[in-house]
Amino acid sequence: MTKKTPTFTAIPTMVAERLASWGMCVRKQRIDQRIRARDLCGRLGISHPTLQRMERGESTVSAGTYLAALHVLGVLEHAAPGLRTDLWHMDNPAGRARPEAEHDDDYF
Repeated sequence: MTKKTPTFTAIPTMVAERLASWGMCVRKQRIDQRIRARDLCGRLGISHPTLQRMERGESTVSAGTYLAALHVLGVLEHAAPGLRTDLWHMDNPAGRARPEAEHDDDYF
């Protein structure tokens, strides 16, 4: 069985637009900072074709790779600001048991 990667049209438009802007940002920052493609590839541990796909904003490149590139280029907090704590922090203090129904993460 082969791994299926979503096509660019299979992802929401807003996500595709965000990836495109991240890709353009990576390219602009790389050029503005005079970082050669092969040097950025080496720092990220990716191939040159992967960098090319990323700079085009393709969804086949992992979000982690985009974020790592933005971090290396020093623009991560501008391109992808951190989430507010209330969006990810679980309110249940460690050690407090919750009802069994609340342990179910299958909401669909």
